[in-house]
Amino acid sequence: MHTQKNTLALHSTVAKHSTLAMDIDIARTVGFEALEIYSGKLENWLQAGDSEAELKALFKDIPVTGIGYLRDIERQGAERDDLLKEAERLFQLANLVGAKGVQVLTGPINVQAVIDFRKHGSSAHYSGLLGQDEAEQFALTAENLVLLADLAKQYDVLLYLEALSWTPLNTLDHQLQLIDRTERDNVKMVIDYWHCFTSGVKPEDIARMNKDVIYGVHVCDSLPFAGGIPNEEILRDVPTGQGILDLVEWTDAVKATGYDGWWSCELFCKKQQQQNSYEVAQDLKALLTRLVGR
Repeated sequence: MHTQKNTLALHSTVAKHSTLAMDIDIARTVGFEALEIYSGKLENWLQAGDSEAELKALFKDIPVTGIGYLRDIERQGAERDDLLKEAERLFQLANLVGAKGVQVLTGPINVQAVIDFRKHGSSAHYSGLLGQDEAEQFALTAENLVLLADLAKQYDVLLYLEALSWTPLNTLDHQLQLIDRTERDNVKMVIDYWHCFTSGVKPEDIARMNKDVIYGVHVCDSLPFAGGIPNEEILRDVPTGQGILDLVEWTDAVKATGYDGWWSCELFCKKQQQQNSYEVAQDLKALLTRLVGR
């Protein structure tokens, strides 16, 4: 993994509908120094008939900060067996492409489960630990994180936690507590401006963090949020820099910790995802460069 300070990474969502080869070409052409990759693009490459050796060769001169994502990390019972299988596959892929990190997400990933639960106390969708008390949610999620961290270590990979803002353990404090409880040095977190904002975290909360727990940063934006259950698909459908978040304030808060790792623009703007991905990536790189001060 490339150690340049303040590495700018192209996130797979910028060219959501493109192939892996296109993501790599966009990153190179536009001048991103690394990639943060959606694992589905890696699997699609392999399923099309290319070998793991060929996949590895694709990344010989472009670093990968991380791959995403492992969802619903609090899964229990038979679902926990699925979780560990999915995790092992992601760790193998990360190891193959030289990624040091795998993104892990609290659940339920489907916001509809949370909406249903609030209205009816149940949902037809996977509901995770909704309805259980916080102590239980902490205990079971941390227990799974320990299992995942120990498995990841065998592949020389770390976990970077992102708590989805509509899930129970969604705040900065919740995430820091989970990381503390695992007592594993290969569990860190990603600072995602949108998830922070919609879970009530303020820039000054981030500024007080220990930089060593931050693995990466997702620079992103939001439409106005009036409270309640945040719906990512609606609220993040905006070009980064044209929403309501003060990106300078959020970025300065991260930098105040002394953090100088990697930054990427996760993009959920449907219109931009249909546009010329090279141009969209160029604009996002210019924005990141201004914000991060490179």
